[in-house]
Amino acid sequence: MFERHAGGDRAVLVSLLNGEPEAAEAAAELRELARSAGVAVVADVAGQCKRADPSTFAGSGKVQEIADAVAGTEASIVIFNHELSPAQERNLERKLECRVVDRTSLILDIFAQRAKSHDGKLQVELAQLEHLATRLVRGWTHLERQKGGIGLRGPGETQLETDRRLLGKRVKVLKEKLERLGRQRATQRRSRDRNSVPTVSLVGYTNAGKSTLFNALTHTGTYAADKLFATLDTTSRRVRGEHGPVIVSDTVGFIRHLPHALVEAFRATLEETARADLLLHVVDAASPDRDAQMREVGRVLSDIGADAARQIVVYNKIDRTGIAPGVETDEYGRVSALRLSALTGAGLEHLRAVLDQLAGPASEALREGRLEAA
Repeated sequence: MFERHAGGDRAVLVSLLNGEPEAAEAAAELRELARSAGVAVVADVAGQCKRADPSTFAGSGKVQEIADAVAGTEASIVIFNHELSPAQERNLERKLECRVVDRTSLILDIFAQRAKSHDGKLQVELAQLEHLATRLVRGWTHLERQKGGIGLRGPGETQLETDRRLLGKRVKVLKEKLERLGRQRATQRRSRDRNSVPTVSLVGYTNAGKSTLFNALTHTGTYAADKLFATLDTTSRRVRGEHGPVIVSDTVGFIRHLPHALVEAFRATLEETARADLLLHVVDAASPDRDAQMREVGRVLSDIGADAARQIVVYNKIDRTGIAPGVETDEYGRVSALRLSALTGAGLEHLRAVLDQLAGPASEALREGRLEAA
């Protein structure tokens, strides 16, 4: 059986389209994910796949094309822009003789690299273990019945069963720790409610510029980079205005096909978003895929019960588009969108005015969506 490669940073990317309208954008996004993970892309394999092969996902001809690309570039890993079953992953590794991962595994790896806080690390580990649990079967060559003999007799179970039992115990411990952290966040939230401090959450697609905007508002040095999932851990700071403070939180970015295990592991953190007084939906105005990205963010917000929260769209990065900064209102005169550049500061005064009104006498109007543009 093929021994799994210990690692490597030379990758062949595989995107097999199935008539998806945003297929080209999804393929470009995979390349960005690989770059964010620190992987050097040495080849791309594209094609059509109307029906996935149950054993290898791709057909035999396409698998051979991938194998040729691996051999020609000496790649050590193949990354599929799709979700592979454990059996498909194992069969591909045997045929390609290198490590094979799918989109979900790649995103989990990026999250593992970026998690810095204690609860962030716990959430990522939980998501990884729950994903790993589906891939234990015949995944490694050591998962065989334990040998007998003096000093070698096992407890009567396979190594696979032992691994599953230990993994299950660790998952239980992680869930208990995260539950305790959830109770602590609930206590902190009640304290904020008693003090009547309004809360604002920055949400949006990954790499939309949320952290840059957060730094511009709070004058802090939160890590911001032109990478997908540059920010993973939620950071909150007070922003003081003329009428009082507002708590602004920078949250993890969303992405299409966000792994279910990650959504579940981060549910407690994401649900904090649903309780904010105002959501600022940060959008990369320069992205050609922005409409699809906005729909994906809306879907995740709906999944966590945050779709009913008061929301203002913030079209960021207008310095790349030539769009003028400003405020957009709906037919009732209510603020619906802002146009600004967090990098240059253009239009930032409009957002500061909104936050100031959130803390002032018009706060109830803003929270209920009745605030009119100044």
